[in-house]
Amino acid sequence: MSEEIGHNSRVADAPSDNWVYRLLPQSVWPMAQMARWDRPIGWQLLLLPCLWSAAMAANAQIALGETAILSVYQTFLWHCVLFTIGAIAMRGAGCTYNDLVDHELDAQVERTRSRPLPAGRISRKNAKLFIIAQLVVGALVLFQFNWFTIFLAMASLVVVAIYPFAKRFTDWPQLFLGLAFSWGALVGWSAVFEEVTWATICLYLAAVFWTIGYDTIYAHQDREDDALIGVRSTARLFADNTKFWLALLYGLTLLLLALAYYLAAMPFVAYITLFFVMGLFIWQIKVLDIDNPDQCLRLFKFNGKVGLVIFAGLAIALVIP
Repeated sequence: MSEEIGHNSRVADAPSDNWVYRLLPQSVWPMAQMARWDRPIGWQLLLLPCLWSAAMAANAQIALGETAILSVYQTFLWHCVLFTIGAIAMRGAGCTYNDLVDHELDAQVERTRSRPLPAGRISRKNAKLFIIAQLVVGALVLFQFNWFTIFLAMASLVVVAIYPFAKRFTDWPQLFLGLAFSWGALVGWSAVFEEVTWATICLYLAAVFWTIGYDTIYAHQDREDDALIGVRSTARLFADNTKFWLALLYGLTLLLLALAYYLAAMPFVAYITLFFVMGLFIWQIKVLDIDNPDQCLRLFKFNGKVGLVIFAGLAIALVIP
């Protein structure tokens, strides 16, 4: 009986061996599931543009030569820690908010009807309280930065608030996700220089196109259910032309990354990893089967590794200019 209860308390698209189910009491599972602690790829994808931007800023600091290298490294590592905590907290708050907005829609989709709210494992009141708790953590992280960065980060909340409703009024909800998820590309740099530059705008746009691409792959899992209940997405819009659109989106990602590096005068080693990224993008497009939900999920998650390769190039440049 206990095994049946445990099984029924989980969500359909989370691994059963996740640390949430091994280490946390079952009473906490609904909150952990709403925050997607059992599916870390979300906060990892949110974090990566922050790390790209922070690494780009650190490289620029070293090039300027006005700050001791050890101090640059210390600031960079500290910012990486803050961005990680902030990404986990804000991704959790965003997902909880999204679940509240999509409560009724989630109950009609096979993959999402096992989530805590549609499954009745948590009340809307407790979900709202949980959002507040996560926002407090996010605020504590945010107030470690300069005022320019604080206000810049707060501006992203406008897009975050709109995103859950986008699937109701546009075929491009993935664009709104990209606009929200990529904000860290602006913040990582501003945390050091207290400004937004053309280089960071290009980095931001690169992350936006990348996000549209990988979330289109993700949305193909729900394409049939979405069509039945009237939910719109780029997966439905692109349909059999998805590979063409991915080639365009990923191509723009690479072009804008290279332009961002050029404008910020990044070391040559940072460019080298972009060739590896290009290979990973080509492979994704080649093997993609939009009618295979399991493969779509795997390819979506694979983009976490793609983002790490981009970060690795910028991080290596800090020690091998």
